[in-house]
Amino acid sequence: MDEPQRKERIIELENLIQGYQSAYYNGEAEITDAEFDLLWDELKQLAPDSPVLAQIGVDDIDGFPKAAHLIPMGSQDKAADPEAFRAWTQKIQAPVYVVQFKLDGASLELQYEKGGLVRAVTRGDGVIGDEITRNALRMSGVLPALNADFSGGVRGEVLMPRAVWKEKHASKANCRNAANGIMRRKDGAGCEDLIFLAYDASATGNDGFFKNEIEKIAWIRAQGFTVSETKEFMDVEAIIAYRAIITETRRDLDVDIDGLVVKDRETNMDDLRRVRPERQIAFKFELETAYTVLRAVEWSEAGATYTPVGLIDPVRLAGTTVKRASLNNPGMIRSMNLKIGSVVSVVKRGEIIPKIENVAPAGALADSDLPEESDIAFPVSCSVCGAALVDEDSRLYCPNPACPKLLLHRLDKWIKVLDIREIGEKLIRQLFSVGRVTQIHDLYTLAPEELAAFDRMGTLSANKVVKYIRATRVIPLAKFIAGFDFEGVGETIMEKVVDFGFNTLEKLRAADADALAIVEGIGEVTAKTIVQGMRQAAREMDAALNTGVIVIAEPPDESKQPLKGLSFCFTGEIIAMKRSQAEEKVKALGGSPKTSVVKGLSYLVTNDTESGSAKNKKARDLGVPVIDEKQFLELIDKAVKLVSGAPDPASPPVQGELF
Repeated sequence: MDEPQRKERIIELENLIQGYQSAYYNGEAEITDAEFDLLWDELKQLAPDSPVLAQIGVDDIDGFPKAAHLIPMGSQDKAADPEAFRAWTQKIQAPVYVVQFKLDGASLELQYEKGGLVRAVTRGDGVIGDEITRNALRMSGVLPALNADFSGGVRGEVLMPRAVWKEKHASKANCRNAANGIMRRKDGAGCEDLIFLAYDASATGNDGFFKNEIEKIAWIRAQGFTVSETKEFMDVEAIIAYRAIITETRRDLDVDIDGLVVKDRETNMDDLRRVRPERQIAFKFELETAYTVLRAVEWSEAGATYTPVGLIDPVRLAGTTVKRASLNNPGMIRSMNLKIGSVVSVVKRGEIIPKIENVAPAGALADSDLPEESDIAFPVSCSVCGAALVDEDSRLYCPNPACPKLLLHRLDKWIKVLDIREIGEKLIRQLFSVGRVTQIHDLYTLAPEELAAFDRMGTLSANKVVKYIRATRVIPLAKFIAGFDFEGVGETIMEKVVDFGFNTLEKLRAADADALAIVEGIGEVTAKTIVQGMRQAAREMDAALNTGVIVIAEPPDESKQPLKGLSFCFTGEIIAMKRSQAEEKVKALGGSPKTSVVKGLSYLVTNDTESGSAKNKKARDLGVPVIDEKQFLELIDKAVKLVSGAPDPASPPVQGELF
């Protein structure tokens, strides 16, 4: 995979993961956990610093009150194979490991005060979730009262037994989908079909309540909870062997699992408060592989690029029937010496089209079932403009910058990058087919009256379309360039280029490939792509700007970034806004949000400044100022006034000394 392909793949993976996460956390998962994990692992390998990897999930179901978790309900790191698992054990060097089934359901935190259940909170964004207490009380295994005067949280998984799914809810794709949907029903109907299995607990204000994970599990069980199977291991290889056994026997279990959770035996509350704890890992089951015959190859056309797709004999993978599989590029076909009639190994990687991994080993299928082999035909000319295709092994594409297919793809990309709503695919193709909109600048010359003449539009819809097209007037430079659809160059890549100092259109146009290649993460191939794209799209960029509707945002003025050099960590519930909104305010004013308390942190923001929590304690130990929400909002207000130039009755604070 060359550099442009790698960058394009990163963007594709980020979009896929975010889309699948949203579906998963709202009860309608579109792919299996195994498929999702492969996407996650691939992104982690290609872009370990991707902000998507730090996200947890989103609960955007209406109708339930919101509630904060007692401890952030973060995600676990994952190991997909023994090598990755051994690497993790080498890093943490625990003398004893606790191993539990990784339950495949929906996470829930039961919150108790003096032994009585006060609320049940879904995972949500890991910090704030939906409070579904009434529904939870109808589930088997949820205890309204404990045997102890305990204040804190009990974590577990909401599951639907396989037998119940088959009998009552087989219309759902799987048990997890059924459980996710039912637990969030406003009327609670069907919650009696769900069970709660516990696996973790924490005591409010007392990090030493549980000395280790085994003692914790024994306490949970003593309260009357049903607990996920738990074992202790001292030998790493024994854990790997145990995983192999469970892989073969998991189909006999009453509930779905998709791996093992492996933890350090010693309880570490500071680690558990991390967005992604370091001293535990999800040791996932290996993905299923199927062998089948390649019958034909089709060439999918997206923009200028032609991508091979294999048509195969139907096989079952991850609960679905697979008939098509991606072949990536011409180079992959050549490297495998692939033929029509070859026996291939197929793995579903989480995309719509699974992938052909390799030619299958000899004897994978009976010889009597195999056809004669023949060479795969490659297209040689563009199906739209007729230009001779360029075969670079890693990419087969049409080089004609005026190709109608390329121009239409650019329009689609521009609309997507700028999130121009109301102008759907059908309308843009109508406008393109009659020659009214063939380039980006044409969008900004549309008038409502001419749009109203199109099929099923009308005056009201036409006015709305024009309104949305003209809504985004000031566009960041990185977004502007990304919208012009250079091959493999997305907004993330351009942000790196802009941040490096190429922060105006003029500087970008003057830059050569050698200068751009210096930017971290931008290789020679990507640099050449940007230079070539800037040259080819120069006239169209000027035309779009000359409409007077859109302008490129000016480079950030440091005088308007009063929080530059300051960092903020938020803990606990924020009342006035979501935590993500507070972090965006910090970034907009030049500051930096952090997920943990570290040396050099400027402020820890919490509404419980006197709490004995680990973050508060660490902040005091490091001399980090601890402020409450009111003080934070006052700080933001002062910073905004500095930017706007509004008079402040108090003497204006200097940067870094807002308090």
